[in-house]
Amino acid sequence: MRILMISDVYFPRINGVSTSIQTFAHEFTQRGHQVTLIAPDYDQPAPEEPFTLIRLPSRYLPFDPEDRIMRWGFLKAHHANFAADGYDLVHIHTPFIAHYVGLALARRLRVPVVESYHTFFEHYLEQYVPLVPGAWLRWVARRFARAQCDDVDALAIPSQAMREVLHSYGVETRAEVIPTGINLQQFSHGDGARFRQRYGIAPERPLLIHVGRLAFEKNIEFLLRMVLQVIAQQPDLLFAIAGEGPARRSLEALAHQLGIEQQVLFVGYLARDGSLEDCYCAGDVFVFASRTETQGLVVLESMALGTPVVSTAVMGTQEVLSAGEGCLIATEDETDFAQQTLRVLQDRTLRQRLSVSGRQYAQNWSAPVLATRMLDFYGRVIDRHGEH
Repeated sequence: MRILMISDVYFPRINGVSTSIQTFAHEFTQRGHQVTLIAPDYDQPAPEEPFTLIRLPSRYLPFDPEDRIMRWGFLKAHHANFAADGYDLVHIHTPFIAHYVGLALARRLRVPVVESYHTFFEHYLEQYVPLVPGAWLRWVARRFARAQCDDVDALAIPSQAMREVLHSYGVETRAEVIPTGINLQQFSHGDGARFRQRYGIAPERPLLIHVGRLAFEKNIEFLLRMVLQVIAQQPDLLFAIAGEGPARRSLEALAHQLGIEQQVLFVGYLARDGSLEDCYCAGDVFVFASRTETQGLVVLESMALGTPVVSTAVMGTQEVLSAGEGCLIATEDETDFAQQTLRVLQDRTLRQRLSVSGRQYAQNWSAPVLATRMLDFYGRVIDRHGEH
């Protein structure tokens, strides 16, 4: 099968969409399928990929310096090659420039188009456009989502919860729930002692970990307030936050306001070269409280490495998490969340039991299994397109 993917984001831009694309593309390539990805050029070094990667020149977004807008006009130089390569399907991964360019390519190549719906825009758009009434922004987000979903032949959605949201918008496009799998070989080992040594953290110091983009919708402010309650009973606690994003300054300000800035460590982005895995393994507990995850890969990565999770179960994480299987589920209440976190921190037997069960549970989310589901879905979409 020949698959043409297009996305407004990809590594070195670190987020869940980049991870999902890379995971599926690597699996497809290993099975002999031809994958080409069109993505922005970030003018930064990036590792070689086993698939074809076309970087388009891009320009900065003034309000979001992490991201880029592809200059799609440069794609014209590749049109002849695309036609000659004989692609079977176009897979769009993001709803911005990539959506419209992907549609145009699919029409030009006369092939079906699948789109992944990775992001729950309705819940966080108002965080980035604060001067516009939230109700109006949510209405716009729903209309925008419905219009884009109606454009494509089929949708790949990471969770049933997100599928139900789109159904409530009136989306009737054929859809299938296919989460992103995790590379169990990569997330099978890490060196927590190395991470602690790197950041001067004593081996015996209780350590909470959070990994993810520092964005307002991730609800990290809630975790900081929760940590204040944990510190009241565990004064030597340290909370390490891995990631970057637009909310970092406000999070640092809140930590200062709460008087816990000495017990909160911002470590920035960590590469998936062992540094990220070491971070997970260094923690006694991984904490997570995002309200908008369409899946929540980081909780699975943590469990695969044997680090227990305490998390709320909302949207995609509700489907990923099973109480007692590597995690404790808490409500979005600072006191309840703190109590669940303290249970794991203070009970070595519970911590060990969750570590073992989490490793076992993560096996159900392996990348090869979910890549097979995606390829089967592609096949059905292609067959249906051929009937029309």
